[in-house]
Amino acid sequence: MILYGIATCDSCKKARKALEGAGRDVTFRDIRATPLTEAEWAPFIAEFGDALVNRKSTTWRGLSDWLRESETEAQLLAQPTLMKRPLIAEDDKMTLGWDAKSQAVWGV
Repeated sequence: MILYGIATCDSCKKARKALEGAGRDVTFRDIRATPLTEAEWAPFIAEFGDALVNRKSTTWRGLSDWLRESETEAQLLAQPTLMKRPLIAEDDKMTLGWDAKSQAVWGV
């Protein structure tokens, strides 16, 4: 299981703690320190589309008009921290965010 996020994100911290507490082996990938490649973003964009972009963030508010109008892939390649967090993936299963629905998928 890989949890994609940033180290300072409270939702990522909560998710990681809950998953590890439930006995899951969690690998954390800090997308700020090690940004995803175009190929790595592809399955996530295919699954979640533009819902992958957090339009409520300060990063979003600071984007140029040109980048705001760009495709999701271009936005995330330019500013990886725009990603809604956490993104959790294991095999063919993926969830975005840390709400009751995501927690149920992972059995937490």
